[in-house]
Amino acid sequence: MTLHGIIPPVATPMLENEDLDLARLQWFLDYLIENGVHGVFVLGTNSEFYALSEDEKQAVMATAVQQVRGRVPVIAGVGAETTREVLRLARLAEREQVDAISVITPYFISPNQQEIYTHYRRIAESTSLPMMLYNNPAMCGGLRIEPETLGRLTEFANIAGVKDSSGDLQNTMEYLRLVPSRFAVLQGRDTLIYSSLELGCRGAVPASANVAPRICVEIYEAFRRGDREASQQAQWRLNPVRLSLALATAPAGVKAALALLGKPIGPCRAPLSFPTGERLERMRQALIAAGLLAS
Repeated sequence: MTLHGIIPPVATPMLENEDLDLARLQWFLDYLIENGVHGVFVLGTNSEFYALSEDEKQAVMATAVQQVRGRVPVIAGVGAETTREVLRLARLAEREQVDAISVITPYFISPNQQEIYTHYRRIAESTSLPMMLYNNPAMCGGLRIEPETLGRLTEFANIAGVKDSSGDLQNTMEYLRLVPSRFAVLQGRDTLIYSSLELGCRGAVPASANVAPRICVEIYEAFRRGDREASQQAQWRLNPVRLSLALATAPAGVKAALALLGKPIGPCRAPLSFPTGERLERMRQALIAAGLLAS
């Protein structure tokens, strides 16, 4: 498969008691697809994968595959601290017939680059599913997939791409320089989608696509049709929205913004909570400025 376009890391709907709300997940997947996204990524960091049991992860995968019905690719996060655990979750993803898997770097331990290479090599050799690697040093204690390590990993045909959430365009450029043409580099920092497309990225995996899917899709689609001005203007509309999501601990900002938009998908699991008072008002104003909410 070819990874491309806008692929939201789908926030996981929950009931007020913090149980999964699979019916709302079905609705939310339809909502995102109807707004033009090019794929959906469940069980990523924005999906609170770290807070879900294995049974819950399986339920999310199964629900996504059944609800999407092949309209766009379904990517499932199978990240874990150990290679053994990732391999087990990858087998689960295969059974649920997702289209691809995503594997974040370990987020508590700090393996060296050879250990990272071996981690991903073993996963690639154990599954036939396409893989999207996930570089997110801010959430993983500074651990990153170095460009040279990524270059080595492209020898495995089913390692199809990487989500780069470093926010470092030099890192993104080095990824692009060192990978073959078949390989997709996707931007994970929402405020840099337009800039990354200019550099040669194939798309983005933006958390704000949960909140403003049409704006994110317009950045990509306008760029693809050669309208750089429209693409950049859409990026300018998106940036304050994305920055406002940081008014809460991720991913609570996404769920708070959706609640403000009248599209609630429930709370995050404790201890995360929605912003209140002045912070909530700042988020509201960002949504109004982007044209997503009436004043």
